[in-house]
Formats: sequence, structure tokens, C-alpha cells
Amino acid sequence: MRPLRIGLAMLLLALPLAIVACAQAAGDDDGAAEPSLRTLSEADAVGELAERDGDVEIIDVRTPAEHARGALDGATLIDIQSPDFRERVDQLDRDGSYFLYCRSGNRSGQAAQIMADMGFTDLTNIGGYEALAASGAATDR
Repeated sequence: MRPLRIGLAMLLLALPLAIVACAQAAGDDDGAAEPSLRTLSEADAVGELAERDGDVEIIDVRTPAEHARGALDGATLIDIQSPDFRERVDQLDRDGSYFLYCRSGNRSGQAAQIMADMGFTDLTNIGGYEALAASGAATDR
């Protein structure tokens, strides 16, 4: 009789845990993909940019003055400090692949997080412009 009570007690303790685990596994899946936020070193980013030629959109989140001094080839300027940053980003395809950079990697990391919060799913912070250029990234200079 005692083993039956222990087994029943264990079952009663485990049941709520199983229910919670199943509920979390099912989640509130509305079909949205989980965001992918990656950070690459500048050297790795240069290699991946070459491999994915044209398959990824490059976004420069620096100021227009910084951008004017040099930018990666094909980069779109969307200044994270601009009041219309979210508005401009909102016009992009949320399922596209985006590589973001700034001067050092800080602002591009912040921009990637904002975009992930907005529902973008494939985001990569590739660091700073000067280090990217020094690593061999194609630039407009």
C-alpha cells in the first residue's frame, strides 16, 4: 500500500510540471519566426558578405556625415539617431536578411535589437566600418 501512495504522490507532483512544459512547448505560435540576432567579427563578416553576394541587404546605421566619409558598397543609410528610424525600418521586408554596421558595432547592435523587436527575423551585426574596410570589405572609397 505504501508504494502506491508514493507513486500517486509523485504523479500528482509531476502532473503540473508536465502541463506547464506542454503549454510552453505549444506556446502562442502565431506562425511568426523567432528572430535570429547574430554578431560577426569584421573579418568573418567580410567572408560572409562575399559568399552571400546580393543575398543580404547591408544597412549603415551611422549618421549621414559618417556615411559621406565612406560606406560599404551597396549599403543603405538608415541613421539610428534619426527620428524616422523606426518608420524607415518599418518599410523593409521583415523576412529579409540584413547586415548592420556603424562605427564600432554598438549602434548597429542596438539597431538589430530594435528591428528584432519589430519582427525582423534575420539580423547580423557586422561591427564597425573602419574595421570592415581594413578587413577587405568592398567600400565606395
